[in-house]
Amino acid sequence: MRIDVLTLFPEMFAGILGESIVRRAQEKRLVEIHLTNFRDFARDKHRSVDDKPYGGGPGMVLMCQPIFDAIEEIGTQSPEADEIILLTPQGQTLSQNIAKELSLKNRLVFIAGHYEGFDERIRTTLATREISIGDYVLSGGEIPAMAVIDVIVRLIPGVLGDNQSCEEESFSCDFLEYPQYTRPEEFKGQQVPEVLLSGHHRNIRLWREEQARLRTRQRRPDLLERNKKTEE
Repeated sequence: MRIDVLTLFPEMFAGILGESIVRRAQEKRLVEIHLTNFRDFARDKHRSVDDKPYGGGPGMVLMCQPIFDAIEEIGTQSPEADEIILLTPQGQTLSQNIAKELSLKNRLVFIAGHYEGFDERIRTTLATREISIGDYVLSGGEIPAMAVIDVIVRLIPGVLGDNQSCEEESFSCDFLEYPQYTRPEEFKGQQVPEVLLSGHHRNIRLWREEQARLRTRQRRPDLLERNKKTEE
């Protein structure tokens, strides 16, 4: 997979791209991530990428020209983009199902906005999809882009050493993940549940399923209701 990110602040991505799973995925050549500063495509001497909104109002709006030119430039590189995604609070809320869908694509382009938002023509002409990571306002689309990239990359086959660990995480099924324990068996008076020490695989599986349902009912009952509606 190839991922392109259009951003005014490519330096912000150094941490996530150079560490942990995303770094290993690049080293294995399972994903290529390219950063493009669309300020490089500004045409005036001030390298302007934003301007005051028509009709008045606070803040500045990202202009069409630099972003359109940047998309045209990276579009000459193969493979052709399957999706051009705006990171915006107006978008569809990111979910594990969306991440799974995107992880099957050959090439994704993310546009990380800044300031008050995008000229609407970027939204209506360039973007094939809009994604939000939640109902709150950030300073720009860089952090959402990092979050979406991390979610997608770990789903690419071969990125994680144990694919089952990905499948059993919260939101990968209908329930939140069950409680996990490791050594020591007892710590500060708290004991690991006996069933996990029993070696009885069926009982362990049943316990985990029960705990996953219980935890979901306590913490995210909306997931149970949503799954019920989906089944109906």
